[in-house]
Amino acid sequence: MTRIALALLWLLHFLPYRMLGRIGTALGFLLWPLARKRRAVALRNLELCFPQWSDAERKRVAREHFACVSRAFLDRVVLWWASPKQLKRILHLQGPVDEALNGDGAVLLMGLHFEGMDAAWTALTLATNRPLSGMYTPQKTKGLDRWVLAGRSRFHTERIVSRREGAGGMLRALRRHTPFYTLPDMDFGARHSRFISFFGVPAATLDVVPRLAASSKARVYPVVARMLPDYAGYAITVYPSLDNFPTLLDGRLADIDGDLLRINRFIEQRVMEMPEQYHWVHKRFKTRPPGAPSLY
Repeated sequence: MTRIALALLWLLHFLPYRMLGRIGTALGFLLWPLARKRRAVALRNLELCFPQWSDAERKRVAREHFACVSRAFLDRVVLWWASPKQLKRILHLQGPVDEALNGDGAVLLMGLHFEGMDAAWTALTLATNRPLSGMYTPQKTKGLDRWVLAGRSRFHTERIVSRREGAGGMLRALRRHTPFYTLPDMDFGARHSRFISFFGVPAATLDVVPRLAASSKARVYPVVARMLPDYAGYAITVYPSLDNFPTLLDGRLADIDGDLLRINRFIEQRVMEMPEQYHWVHKRFKTRPPGAPSLY
């Protein structure tokens, strides 16, 4: 069944890109009334993060988000099967790209869970002069797992590190001065996390970015992908490296909560620029501080 589904997806990559985007949007609007559990999660997240919005506004953003999720899924057939020439027409990198990808020393590329995160990875690996490494969450079936790994390993990839390896695999890559792409802004449980405000709500926030940056003396470059209007592709922005990050005293982490709050504030700013494109169908506030009730 997986092989048949992947064969059908492969055929889709021959469609004109804008047509594929319109199909993705239509699919998202179709899923909106059907995916009740994910719809409820998205609306609850928006209620927690934007209590000042009306119900109608949250519903509008959530519906648009479903369209973005579906578009991003179908866009993978282009990202993982289309020619480099076609990809360069739809992936628009900007910012200090060469400094981040090809400069000296260790580099941590801090991706974020906007729906264009796979487009960002493809654009980075296509543009770099040296292999990159990235983080990977194993999939539920072997066929799907192979597809995702192959797609994310198309261009200039040294290794995709499984989350099951923890921070060790990431640190080894950084110490080899292999730029590492990680997405730390999801709820992966209380272990290695601290409760840091995200839109005013305590959120289990992985402490991996400041710890890895301190251990490897890595520069940290935020990377954000934005879906462009009129199905024109993606703008992928590599932001300047974070100044004085992490906060150190005598070579040791001195204010990890402050460092994580700084990251969350950065994410909040980008969310406000395109709220429909952030990954709201994930239970961002699933893990609660001790004694706190569930929010879902």
